[in-house]
Amino acid sequence: MKTRSCHPAFSGVVIILLLSACGTAKNNRYQIHQDRAPDKNIDISQVPDAIPRNQPRSKYGNPSSYKVRGQTYRVMKSSRGYTARGVASWYGKKFHGHRTSSGETYNMYAMSAAHKKLPLPTWVRVTHLGNGRSVIVKVNDRGPFHDNRLIDLSWAAAKKLGITKTGTGVVEVEALEPGQDQQTKKKTDPAETKATATALQYHLYLQAGAFVSRNNAQQLQHKLQQALQIQNIRAMYSEEKQLYRVRIGPLANVDEADQLAEKISQQGLAQPHIVID
Repeated sequence: MKTRSCHPAFSGVVIILLLSACGTAKNNRYQIHQDRAPDKNIDISQVPDAIPRNQPRSKYGNPSSYKVRGQTYRVMKSSRGYTARGVASWYGKKFHGHRTSSGETYNMYAMSAAHKKLPLPTWVRVTHLGNGRSVIVKVNDRGPFHDNRLIDLSWAAAKKLGITKTGTGVVEVEALEPGQDQQTKKKTDPAETKATATALQYHLYLQAGAFVSRNNAQQLQHKLQQALQIQNIRAMYSEEKQLYRVRIGPLANVDEADQLAEKISQQGLAQPHIVID
């Protein structure tokens, strides 16, 4: 779960309406101050996965670029072949019934998600690397605008993946085309998944910088070691990227990565981001 900002405005009348909403958000837009799960226990075992379809791009939510909190994001021209690993968060009751960036209404009981760059709509398979569970969701919203977060899941999708209690989970996201959902249909049944899914191997790092110069990478490495008083910081050369990458880890979990990232940023040493290998 995370704190979401007002959605970026994209065109004409929508700009006026959304700016107005942002201006009165404290009093009127959301009735709940702190996001949370539903008040009652909900059986989500029968909630079906989203089904990839041939659907045109949404009228709203697909500018070539947009800006939130001073950060510019560029929307991808196509989702074909997209795969990425990162941290998933979720959003729930506070936003239930409110308009998403695509214009659709957010339903926390449906299988949907928010992403900063994928075209709206895009269907993706999200696999929790910590337990092997997998769901298929429709990306119809923008976000999460929180450092080191890749995708924001609806409450139902997060519940199926088993991340509602921890708030986050390390995941792999893969864009799907129509028909691909049948390949992993059985994985989405929580009762079956708990018994059959297994965790996938991965390592979680913070990457503090990438340099052509080995000397520059080592200088940052030493600064971080002195500031953090930890030794698992390495300047590793990537043959593929032809860069020296300064990484901290592997780390135990997302909370540890978040705490280190905040400490490094506060000291002005770097703006690190989470990397999953």
